[in-house]
Amino acid sequence: METITTSPVKLTESAINEIKRLLNEEGFDQSKKLRIGVKGGGCSGMTYVLGFDDATAQDEVYESGGISYVMNPSHQLYLFGMEVDWQGGLNSRGFTFSNPNASKTCGCGTSFSV
Repeated sequence: METITTSPVKLTESAINEIKRLLNEEGFDQSKKLRIGVKGGGCSGMTYVLGFDDATAQDEVYESGGISYVMNPSHQLYLFGMEVDWQGGLNSRGFTFSNPNASKTCGCGTSFSV
C-alpha cells in the first residue's frame, strides 16, 4: 500500500498526541492500522468509524500530521474536509468529529447524515 499525501481528514495536534499514546500502549498489536471511515446506522443515518483494524486490499493509505491511517476510498465522499479532535477534559472526553459534509448531526456527535 502506497501512502497518498492528500489527506481527506485532518487530525488536530491533540488527536495526534492521543493516537500516538494509544499506539505506544503496552501490548498494542502493531499489525493493526488506524481506520477512519463511516458505517450505516446511528440516530442520524451514518456513524463515524475511528479505531484500529486490519487493512484491506481496497483501502487507501493517508497521512495527517505524521499519523498514517487507512480508509475505504468510497468513504471520502462523506469525510472530505473533516477534522478529528481529542477532548481530554472532565466534562467531555474522547474523539470529536467536525464534518463540513454533515447536514444533520445527533446529540452524541458520532452520527450524522448528508
